[in-house]
Amino acid sequence: MHTVVVGTSGVTASDVLAVARGGARVELSEEAVAALAAAREIVDALAAKPEPVYGVSTGFGALATRHISPELRAQLQRNIVRSHAAGMGPAVEREVVRALMFLRLKTVCSGRTGVRPEVAQTMADLLNAGITPVVHEYGSLGCSGDLAPLSHCALALMGEGDAEGPDGVVRPAAELLAAHGIQPVELREKEGLALLNGTDGMLGMLVMALADLETLYRSADVTAALSLEGLLGTDKVLAPELHAIRPHPGQAASAANMLAVLKGSGLTGHHQDDAPRVQDAYSVRCAPQVAGAGRDTMTHARLVADRELAAAVDNPVVLPDGRVESNGNFHGAPVAYVLDFLAIAAADLGSIAERRTDRLLDKNRSHGLPPFLADDAGVDSGLMIAQYTQAALVSELKRLAVPASADSIPSSAMQEDHVSMGWSAARKLRTAVDNLTRVIAIELYAATRAVELREGLTPAPASRAVIDAVRDAGVQGPGPDRFLAPDLAAADAFVRDGRLLAAVEKVTGPLQ
Repeated sequence: MHTVVVGTSGVTASDVLAVARGGARVELSEEAVAALAAAREIVDALAAKPEPVYGVSTGFGALATRHISPELRAQLQRNIVRSHAAGMGPAVEREVVRALMFLRLKTVCSGRTGVRPEVAQTMADLLNAGITPVVHEYGSLGCSGDLAPLSHCALALMGEGDAEGPDGVVRPAAELLAAHGIQPVELREKEGLALLNGTDGMLGMLVMALADLETLYRSADVTAALSLEGLLGTDKVLAPELHAIRPHPGQAASAANMLAVLKGSGLTGHHQDDAPRVQDAYSVRCAPQVAGAGRDTMTHARLVADRELAAAVDNPVVLPDGRVESNGNFHGAPVAYVLDFLAIAAADLGSIAERRTDRLLDKNRSHGLPPFLADDAGVDSGLMIAQYTQAALVSELKRLAVPASADSIPSSAMQEDHVSMGWSAARKLRTAVDNLTRVIAIELYAATRAVELREGLTPAPASRAVIDAVRDAGVQGPGPDRFLAPDLAAADAFVRDGRLLAAVEKVTGPLQ
């Protein structure tokens, strides 16, 4: 099994995906263990002094004015975890919790938090044992970190609360730890706070969304090319020299992908045959511009994610010169903004895909295709309601594009009076990515049928490869009406698991 070694820095998006989705093992480097021990010595020295230090010998948030005596500090750390583990709603996905735990471990290992090496090792032990704390949908405002989600994870380290075992069954965390020979941790000064005070949940979901969107944007270039073929459109608008004079990198990449898919097509260039038209509709002609803008949005989001992966988010932090200082780095605004930006781009990509699908189904705009791509229109409804489903998904995508980060709701007796709502932005982006996959799958379903209905014209070799592969995957071609939901589900799976891209790239080579 792949192993990810966590040092004081250098964790990558690939590491996050390997642990969250691939079940990779986690090990602490010698450098990380040494940094943990050195930072802990500083915290222990401060704890021994009579002067109050936030997070070490004081209460938290609006209660930070109280100095906590030494005999109550272990209880203080337990209490912050228990009281902050106040999430509600459905349990979030296993991969999200594993990303959350791994990213918190990454920050702990930076040597900036003051957590003992044994606590960090226990965090790694839980990940390696496949123990996943139950984390609920609601509870984070995205400021002072993802407090409730991280608290539920810290609670499991203490042997409290519930967790899911490697078999998928939820049990008391104490039972699962015992079954795997893991000793619950006894938290000391600052450790409870350090386990809660990070933007790890929203960052983990950003990293995973970016990985999914990379696949979806390339998939959307493929389905746009297939729709162009089905509509007998022109590929001249995809010429590199046209995109070079508006030098957005994403736009050029999308146009190049569409050209690669359309190479050798016998369906393009017929736009002036029976019903001459000077230009294709925007949803066809401007596909690279819209998809390209989304790609460039992802480039910016990756920059933010990489900076966050290099960060040590905690409050207070142990600085290299030994000072322990309070800060506001736990505020999730940088991550929240790009999560919302990606949801906007996803909504627009879904919207333009739906317009192409609708055009394929409308006999007044499809340039010779049967109404709704039906076998016997009137007796058969064809893909009429598949487009309804796609439209419903796009409408939902538009609602999900409303930014969470534009909202703020004060908390903690007005001490925490501005929050990022980054966790909420991440949660809705996950839904948006899920729905965008379905939208692209429906365009794929319609476009492949349209291409097959163009009798006497030969599609591009890459298009033919897609059609053959999707039919082998159980998505049926033209014919009389049938139960459509299984076909749509099979098309969704074909896009979601990467088989669409695999079929294309066997012909075109890797798409951009």
